[in-house]
Amino acid sequence: MKKVTLIGSGNLATRLSLAMSATGQFAFQQVYSHTPEHASDLANRLQCTWTTDAKAIRPGADLYIFALKDTALENIAAQVPANNGLWIHTAGSMPMEVFRPYASRYGVLYPLQTFSKQREVNFRQIPLFLESNSTESAALLQEVASLLSDNVRFLSSEKRKNLHLAAVFACNFTNHLYALAGEILEEAGIPFDVLLPLIDETAAKVHDLSPRRAQTGPAVRYDENVIGKQLAMLTDAQTREIYRLLSQSIHQKSQES
Repeated sequence: MKKVTLIGSGNLATRLSLAMSATGQFAFQQVYSHTPEHASDLANRLQCTWTTDAKAIRPGADLYIFALKDTALENIAAQVPANNGLWIHTAGSMPMEVFRPYASRYGVLYPLQTFSKQREVNFRQIPLFLESNSTESAALLQEVASLLSDNVRFLSSEKRKNLHLAAVFACNFTNHLYALAGEILEEAGIPFDVLLPLIDETAAKVHDLSPRRAQTGPAVRYDENVIGKQLAMLTDAQTREIYRLLSQSIHQKSQES
């Protein structure tokens, strides 16, 4: 059984640690978070101790999993006392070498998924992208990841940055468009759930068709009559500009195919 220290208590940290705990192959030693309530809540679920002081993180764990915001990662890593564990971060856009000044064994375990504390996910279906600084670390990472997922592969820091960028477009930006659509419906007194079958079918189509072939709507043919009327309906200047730019991009891409 691998001993684990978790550094972080956010959405990803919560879902990853609970998935690891459910395998019965990991024993959590300690949870760190700068927020006492978050640290104690997650530590209670993992049945381990917690701290809000990075300098009080104890040695002795096999794995130190850093599930932190990019801006906090190096600062916290610099405060963790030196130890012989394998240090792993979970970030899409941070290089593995961020750990080089602080640890001799380090790597990356990046789950390509969106996480929320309140929503369970099936880790067996989540692609896990690994990177390590040694053959020994790679073997341990492979072992850990394979206990969680059926989709495990190694990827360099440089390629992982591209993957993360693509994920921002596919997930974060798309979800923001859902939010804008929700505001339009709310103003008209229409419930958001009427869009769910459309959202589900749009996502399902790209399992069988390329995104370009699946694209529909007035922007593909650049129907200026519809586009002009809908632009006039949008009172928020930023939302109107998003609509205009997306319509322009969709039309341009459709012409290239």
